[in-house]
Amino acid sequence: MHARLEERFMKAVMWGAALLTATILVLIIGNVLINGLSHIDFEFLLANPRNMGREGGIYSSIVSTIYLVLVALALSTPLGVGAAIFLVEYKRRGRLLSLIRFTTECLAGIPSIIFGVFGFSFFVLFLGMGWSILSGALTLALMVLPIIVRTSEEALRAVPNAYREGSLALGATRAQTILRVVLPTAFPGILTGVVLSTGRAVGESAAVILTAGSALGVPRSLLAPGRALSVHLYVLAVEGISMERAYATGTVLIMAVVTVNILMNQLSARQRLRVR
Repeated sequence: MHARLEERFMKAVMWGAALLTATILVLIIGNVLINGLSHIDFEFLLANPRNMGREGGIYSSIVSTIYLVLVALALSTPLGVGAAIFLVEYKRRGRLLSLIRFTTECLAGIPSIIFGVFGFSFFVLFLGMGWSILSGALTLALMVLPIIVRTSEEALRAVPNAYREGSLALGATRAQTILRVVLPTAFPGILTGVVLSTGRAVGESAAVILTAGSALGVPRSLLAPGRALSVHLYVLAVEGISMERAYATGTVLIMAVVTVNILMNQLSARQRLRVR
């Protein structure tokens, strides 16, 4: 009897925690959507900001955000997955493994503003890139790298050893086993890390404003400055330029993150079916 009461109590606590988390999420997103949806139209999405953001739209910020995220993921994903493959498939124990994991955990815990200061001093000033999309993307790549490494590592560890042993027994090399057996099986988990990294990169403002700048125009190259959506939202809200447009920008950010998650989940589900 006592065990049943304890089990019911714990179940109620877990349900309460889950409902509280969901309620907070709904309240936050609902507040932004209610205040922002009415201010979104085609002009807002396809026009450049004018008068410091009081007029016009967010087209240049959308383009800047896409550039930043795509370049950051293009740089961090191969490096992060490669590091995870090394840790899981080639170096399973030793001092080097401990050092890599320690540095990865340290990177994951560093505040974003520190990344911004580093990116500003190293990429912007020391390397002479200036405030640019490339400087911002390199900084974002460093920020999301620990997420990709850890999620990819866990995804690779979840692949049963029987898959590896069966492939090797059939005469495949270790490289062929990794590329044709392990990676396809671990792909959904790796994709989860990419999705999490995308969400952090899209919503980052402190590091981006110090490295990519806050220019209102559309960046014509990777060496041109740009204003990301998160930075545009920050400027509009903090400086009191236009709270209506700040809410509308936040709504676009939320919709973008949700859309990316849906597309990635569909891709992950298809990959799971193929593996099966």
